Amino acid sequence: MTDVAIVMGSKSDLPVMQAAADILGQFGVTYEIDIVSAHRTPEKLFDFSTNAHKRGVKVIIAGAGGAAHLPGMIAAMSPLPVIGVPVKSTNSIDGWDSILSILQMPGGVPVATVALNGAKNAGILAAQILGSANEKIQRKVIEYKVSLREEVEKAAQSLKK
Repeated sequence: MTDVAIVMGSKSDLPVMQAAADILGQFGVTYEIDIVSAHRTPEKLFDFSTNAHKRGVKVIIAGAGGAAHLPGMIAAMSPLPVIGVPVKSTNSIDGWDSILSILQMPGGVPVATVALNGAKNAGILAAQILGSANEKIQRKVIEYKVSLREEVEKAAQSLKK
């Protein structure tokens, strides 16, 4: 059983989306990763979206560039929380097309949206969602946040020297 499904519109999105996989791995969260194109594989999109929860997936992270319909279409068909990652792709208009396509969802079809190329934050958010019902994951998220604080405090101390 997989906790998080990471999907992207094309293989060119992998360098960005890998950050979600990496941070989920740090938290010990199981994940799967696949390419599901909203425009080129609509049948696969439908099957994935309507069946992910039946396979035990609890959160979906969907990254897409350009028109970026993937996260919203998944959210329209799935009962699971969807975290959208706008990807600045080669055919993108500075990433704004992707950001707005994911961010501006109609009422009733929410997609949690992270920053442009913000797959790491998508992974952290997925772990936080899972951690609300899983103490082991929550403990790892807390440890991670403590380590962030310690890094900043250490950097601040080095400035004073």
